[in-house]
Amino acid sequence: MNILILKLVMAPVMISMASLAGRRWGSAVSGWIVGLPLTSGPVVFILTLSHDRAFAFDAVRGVLSGGFSLIAYSLVYAWATRRFNWVISISASVIVFSVMTMLLQNFSMAFLPLFFCIVAVILLGLWLMPKQENIEAFSTPGKWDIPARMLIGTSFILLVTGIAPYIGSRLTGLLTTIPLYISILTVFAHRHQGSPGAIGVLRGLVYGLFAFAAFYLVLGLLIEKSSLAISFGAATLAALIVQGLTLLILQKVPSAIASSAD
Repeated sequence: MNILILKLVMAPVMISMASLAGRRWGSAVSGWIVGLPLTSGPVVFILTLSHDRAFAFDAVRGVLSGGFSLIAYSLVYAWATRRFNWVISISASVIVFSVMTMLLQNFSMAFLPLFFCIVAVILLGLWLMPKQENIEAFSTPGKWDIPARMLIGTSFILLVTGIAPYIGSRLTGLLTTIPLYISILTVFAHRHQGSPGAIGVLRGLVYGLFAFAAFYLVLGLLIEKSSLAISFGAATLAALIVQGLTLLILQKVPSAIASSAD
């Protein structure tokens, strides 16, 4: 019962905080915030409470591997949005994400090499991302926008943690990276701000994935050797430090775009 309460409280609180911050500071920052392990982190935490540490570590490796799928998703959507509407763009990116996830289910790599590969792919993703353009239009989301995100996110966490014993730790980890929130944010930005808005969200996501990688690096190194509080506390601290550094870089992107436009 305590774990169920944790699921029902943790997810909506974290999702609503991220959504409000994104609404306050713009589309790129909203994508950057979603790069944090706001869904996968609670899922792994709950799995650690209800399974042994070996299961949790394998789930951590699965989540970290999911970073490959997220980069592929982001690049496909970003380039598709230059020529197609949001329906075609999201369809193409979800198909690519799904194919990548199926392939990664049987993919195995030692933990530290996996981390360095993810970091390299994130850097490659930033390099391959379409050039950012100025965002001219903006529409305020409806009053049901954040409650809908909270409902979807909480339902997803309940589903994944509920089926984890039946699908195994590796696939559980991979499924936690399904881009639910980023899809909501990107589609909304695409519809109301055009291609530049969608690309801004996705670029912010890719920057945010550095913190995602840092979180799971520290968690993977500590989860089998330290207490739950130390493991998740140190991982969270590492993610926040890296996230702060990437925000400094992300804030310079609009300035650079404006300078080149002049």
